[in-house]
Amino acid sequence: QAQLEESGGGSVQPGGSLRLSCTGSGFTLVKYAMAWFRQVPGKAREGVLCYSSSTGNTWYADFVKGRFTISRDNAKNTMYLQMGNLEPEDTAVYYCVTDLDVKCPIDGVSSYWGRGTQVTVSS
Repeated sequence: QAQLEESGGGSVQPGGSLRLSCTGSGFTLVKYAMAWFRQVPGKAREGVLCYSSSTGNTWYADFVKGRFTISRDNAKNTMYLQMGNLEPEDTAVYYCVTDLDVKCPIDGVSSYWGRGTQVTVSS
């Protein structure tokens, strides 16, 4: 059974940076496409970005605008989301997601989700 656990959320001022972590268990993270989603209460969840090392494909939401990058530490079975130049509109719960396939983007419908980590951007 694949499981995902996020960490690294917190509060930051506009223009600041955060790095989120996602550690997988029950599967080898590097073999599959991995994605980050986010959700604001009362709004639909939305994809942030997705990366597949198998295909070399990367998908970004338009609002990322070059501010966010994804990386992995295969020895730790962990994926990271480095977020920079954060804006108040980035405030959301961020989720790590996989559907144990190699394709990006992931639609999140039949997927494994972590519990999420809160990111708050406020002055």
